Amino acid sequence: TLSGGQRRRVQLAALLADDWDVIALDEPTNHLDIEGITWLAAHLRQRWARNTGGLLLVTHDRWFLDEVATATWEVHDGIVEPFEGGYAAYVLQRVERDRRAAATEAKRQNLMRKELAWLRRGPPARTSKPKFRIDAANQLIADVPPLRNTVELAKLATARLGKDVVDLLDVSVSFGGRPILRDVEWRIGPGERSGIVGANGSGKSTLLGLITGAVQPDSGKVKRGKTVRLAILDQRGDDLASLEGDRVADVLGRLRSGYQVDGRDMSPAQLLERLGFLDGQLSARVEELSGGQRRRLQLMLTLLAEPNVLLLDEPTNDVDTDMLAATEDLLDSWPGTLIVVSHDRYLLERVTDQQYAILDGRLRHLPGGADEYLRLTAAAADLRAAAPGASIAAPQAISGAQLRAAEKEIAAIDRRLARLAEQIAAKHQQLAEYDQSDHVGITRLTQELRDLQDDVAGLENRWLEVSETLE
Repeated sequence: TLSGGQRRRVQLAALLADDWDVIALDEPTNHLDIEGITWLAAHLRQRWARNTGGLLLVTHDRWFLDEVATATWEVHDGIVEPFEGGYAAYVLQRVERDRRAAATEAKRQNLMRKELAWLRRGPPARTSKPKFRIDAANQLIADVPPLRNTVELAKLATARLGKDVVDLLDVSVSFGGRPILRDVEWRIGPGERSGIVGANGSGKSTLLGLITGAVQPDSGKVKRGKTVRLAILDQRGDDLASLEGDRVADVLGRLRSGYQVDGRDMSPAQLLERLGFLDGQLSARVEELSGGQRRRLQLMLTLLAEPNVLLLDEPTNDVDTDMLAATEDLLDSWPGTLIVVSHDRYLLERVTDQQYAILDGRLRHLPGGADEYLRLTAAAADLRAAAPGASIAAPQAISGAQLRAAEKEIAAIDRRLARLAEQIAAKHQQLAEYDQSDHVGITRLTQELRDLQDDVAGLENRWLEVSETLE
C-alpha cells in the first residue's frame, strides 16, 4: 500500500515521462517532502529549451512558486489579476495595490506588508527576481517592526512553562520490528521554536506522538514538565469529528475564552475572521466546510485551548497564501514552545528559529536549515550510488561490536550537538541583551559564538564520517 507521498510521486512520474508542450499541475507539492519538491522545481526549470514549453501551476507553496514561476495570477472576488514574477514580486505588487485601496483592504495590506518585510530581511536570493523594485520595497517596510521580539517571547515562555518542557532521553521506537526512531536525545526548552523536516515516512509524526504521549517509546524515557499544556494541530482533523453536525456559529457560541494578539483581546469570532473566515460561512455546518475552512476552524480551536506547547503537523495542507500569512502573523506573538513539522520551507524559515531533520531514524540538528538537509541527503545518495553492490555483497561488513560503537558515537555526537544548539541560542540572547556600547565585550561574545559554531561544524563532519560506516 502506497502512502500519499508515494502515490503523488507515481502520478508525477507518469505525467513527466511524456513529452508535453504544456503541463498543468494542481497543488503538485501536496504530500511531497522537501527533497521531492526541490527535485520537481529543478526539473521544471530545465524541462524545456528557452522560450519553449509552458507550465500552469496552482499552488500555495511560496518557495516553489518563486522557484518556477515567471508570472503569477491571483484569483479573488471573481476576477483574475496578473502580476509579474514569482511570489516575492507578487507580494510587492499586491502591497502597492492594496495601499491604493487602503480603506477597504487595510487588514490584508498589513498582513502582506509584514510578509514583505520578512521577505526583504531574508536571504538576498529571495527577492532578487527580475523587476523586483528594491527601493520601493524598502520604502514600504520602513515602519514595519521586527516580526518577533525573541528575547521577550523567551521570557514570557519561561514564566509560563518554567525550565522543564519536554525531554526525550535516548528514545527509540519501532513498529512491526522496523526501527523508526533510534536513540533520540532532545531537550525541548521554554520558548523554543523548532521545525522538523524529513522524508515521507521518516518518523516525523511519530516524533510528535512521543512529545504528546500518543506514542510510547520502546526504550528510553520521555519527561514532561508539570506546567506543560500540549495542543496539536494534526493532519487528520480528528478534533472536528464530534462537531460535524454543528453550525460554525453554534460552535463559536459555546466558546467562552478569548485570545490575545499583540496585547489585544480577540473573541473567537474575531479570531476566525482574522484567519480569513467570512461572515456568510458561519451558518454552514462543519461537515459542509471545505478543507481550507476546516483548517481555519481547527487552528482557532487549537489556539483557544490555551496551550503553552503547540505542535503543528503539516499545517499548510489545504490552506491558501492569505491564511498562511494570517497564521504566521498569529504565531509571531506566540509566547510558548512551538514545534512545526512541515515541507513548506517558507513557513519553517518564517516562524521557527532552528530546524532539525530525521535522517535514518536519528534526530539531527540543522544549523544550515533546509539547505543543509538537502546537502546531507544528496551526499548520502552519492555514497550509496558509489557503492551499488555494497549492500548486497557486503564484503567488508563491520562486526557487531564495531556497529554498536559507531551507533554509540553517533548518539553521543547528537547529544553534544543538541547541547551546542542550546549554548548558541543562549549566546545569541546574551548578545541581544548586552550593552552595545561595550565593543570589547561584544567582540568577546562574538568570538565565543564563532567558537561554538566551529565546534558544531567539526562534530557534523565527524557525524558524517561515522555514519558512512553504518551504510
